[in-house]
Amino acid sequence: MKKVFLWMLALMFIALAFGSAGAARDKDTLVIAQGVDPTTMDPQNHMETPAWNVHLQLFDTLLQRDSEIKIKPLLAESYKIVNDLTWEFKLRKGVKFHNGEDFNAAAVKFVLERMADAKLKLRQTVFQGVIDRVDVVDDYTVRIVTQKPYPVMDAMLCIYGQVIPPKYFQEKGPAHFALNPVGTGPYKFVRWVKDDHILLEANANYWRGAPKIKKVIFRPIPEATTRVAALQTQEADIIVNIPPHLMKLMDWKGRSYVSKVPSVRVIFMAFDTTKPGPQADKRVRQAIAMGVNMPTNIKKILDGNGILLGSPLTDKHFGYDPSVKPYAYDPEKAKKLLVEAGYANGFDFIINSPSGRYLNDKEMAEAVAGDLRKIGIRANVKTHEWGHYMNNMMYAHNSAPAYLLGWGNTSFDADYTIAPLMRTGKLLCNVSFPKLDELIDQGISTMDPKKRQKIYSDAIKIIKEEVPWAWTYQQIDIYGVNERLNWKARTDELLVVFDMSFKK
Repeated sequence: MKKVFLWMLALMFIALAFGSAGAARDKDTLVIAQGVDPTTMDPQNHMETPAWNVHLQLFDTLLQRDSEIKIKPLLAESYKIVNDLTWEFKLRKGVKFHNGEDFNAAAVKFVLERMADAKLKLRQTVFQGVIDRVDVVDDYTVRIVTQKPYPVMDAMLCIYGQVIPPKYFQEKGPAHFALNPVGTGPYKFVRWVKDDHILLEANANYWRGAPKIKKVIFRPIPEATTRVAALQTQEADIIVNIPPHLMKLMDWKGRSYVSKVPSVRVIFMAFDTTKPGPQADKRVRQAIAMGVNMPTNIKKILDGNGILLGSPLTDKHFGYDPSVKPYAYDPEKAKKLLVEAGYANGFDFIINSPSGRYLNDKEMAEAVAGDLRKIGIRANVKTHEWGHYMNNMMYAHNSAPAYLLGWGNTSFDADYTIAPLMRTGKLLCNVSFPKLDELIDQGISTMDPKKRQKIYSDAIKIIKEEVPWAWTYQQIDIYGVNERLNWKARTDELLVVFDMSFKK
């Protein structure tokens, strides 16, 4: 009780300071506080959920997942598999971009060919080496022809391929577009004041009808207590990543409530095995996996709001194998493995981590470092601002020897986790295991679901043996929500404002 009281007292002071400094806002404006700011407004040049949550208000995809996670048409009215290499999509007529350009098959061809072009070095590489060509059958029919069978095309088109206006993009160029986006979505871009706010306004001519909420502001607030204060002063309507110890304070004077849901995001500590150092030895990686007391860390750091996993997949993903269990906490065996590997006297070890991007991310990294010091590894944590972390470390492969990261696989398929993160040469991969590469390549070019399941089960067993990640847990998403808002958290972490409304 004393701890809760002290937190309440601290929040009152923060709330007072925040309320006096915060600008007044329109009652028709929705304010969403995320932990970090997007790195770009180019929907094809990032791999970050905070950016996706802004972009899905501005851009439409061909397909979408509804609140029950079922695949539904969006800009595509229907689709079919013509053969193992060809997918056909019938497009909606009468849809326009925010600048008045027509949405049609040419726009779809433009964006998909842009994403498939490796020379452009976009950060979304999912269609590179996959799409052979995009054929325009007529103004509202396209056929996507793949180089090999690609069983997850529909799942990926729920995430990727936010359609952009070709003429505007080609006239203004990618640098301009990354700051001044134009889409077909329910909201139009107004302004972006970096590290302060992004303002969007309702698209009154949206093809599904005008949104119920007139304006949306996204604000980056890295500190959790400040996000909570913003909710309590009515300066925010949705806040993400509430620390568990603050959940009790969300029902404060009837102003707010908590919305929780098991996410498809996994949080993990990965190794860079492509760089020299102790982490390049499998025995060291196994020792670290056994030397970290994750059940206790999840209980203490997250108040139990995490589910320890034995693989990179949750039970919501195709390819999940429940027979693969996490390494048991065994510090004595971990020490023996370190001796076998030639590190009887331990070694210096850095864990890189963001701060404020995921639920208690820095605190988790510090707890892991504390566990490793107990088995003789001199571990310390370096935290980084999110933009720097992604641009200068993750995308630049500059995160050795180890780093904390999260991955929200909203394709609900194994490939979208293990391919981008563990396939040699991929954008966010820092390991190389030839046998695993072979299985990944087989899995993504096999149409038969039973054969694919066997492939991914075999892949997960190799992953456990090789230990590219020391540990993995499924995140429980915790949101604070203003009582005036009709909204419930989704398992895919998406904040779909078009589906939201204010209570009357």
